[in-house]
Parts: sequence; structure tokens; C-alpha cells
Amino acid sequence: MNTMISTPLRTLFAGAILSSLALSFATVSSADERTTSPQLMVKFGDLDVSTSKGAAALYGRIHNAAFNVCWRMYDHDDLAYRLHKDACLQKVIADAVTKVNQPALSAAFASKYGLSAPVVLAATDAR
Repeated sequence: MNTMISTPLRTLFAGAILSSLALSFATVSSADERTTSPQLMVKFGDLDVSTSKGAAALYGRIHNAAFNVCWRMYDHDDLAYRLHKDACLQKVIADAVTKVNQPALSAAFASKYGLSAPVVLAATDAR
């Protein structure tokens, strides 16, 4: 026995499927917006970051911004914040230091976290 679905019922099914697909795409895009980490801009045009004094001042600014970013990522009364605060700070600061790419700042970061100072290799033209 063959059954035929009427045209209005077929239209209803197609509409339901298309609506479901549209809602799933909307959900994915809104989930992506909520998972974007907060960011802060740290300005340092007034500092000479090639000196230890300038690098230390910039490190202080980066640390304060990183603390603010990590605080926003978790509810500060939340256990997750207390457990992940130090790891969050280190990662955010390391990302900023890497982006600035200055040896004095890298050395300041390394000394604060007990890491070995980065090795800078210089090439010479010895032909």
C-alpha cells in the first residue's frame, strides 16, 4: 500500500526542517560570540621598552590588564577563578609579551615566573 503525503503536509515538513537548520546556524554563531575572550589594549608608546626600566613599567601595565581580563573571564567569587587565576594570568601575560617581542620585556616576564631568560641569537655576516 502506497501512502501519499498531501502538499500542505509536505510544505509543513519542509518548513520545519528549514527552520531547524536556520535556528542551529543562529545558535552556533551566537555561541561563538559568547566564547570570545575579553581583551584590553595596553599602550606603551611613551616607554623605551629596550631598557630594563621601560620593560618593567610595561610589564606592570600588562600585568594589570591581564588581571582585569582574567577577572572578567570568571566570576571572582567562583571556585574556577581561584583555581585558574594564576594560569590565566601567566598565559595572558605571555601572549602579550610575545606580541611585543622585546628582549628586555621577555627577560622581565621570565624573571617574574622563574623561567630561564630567552636566548637571542644574532647572525653575523662571516663569509
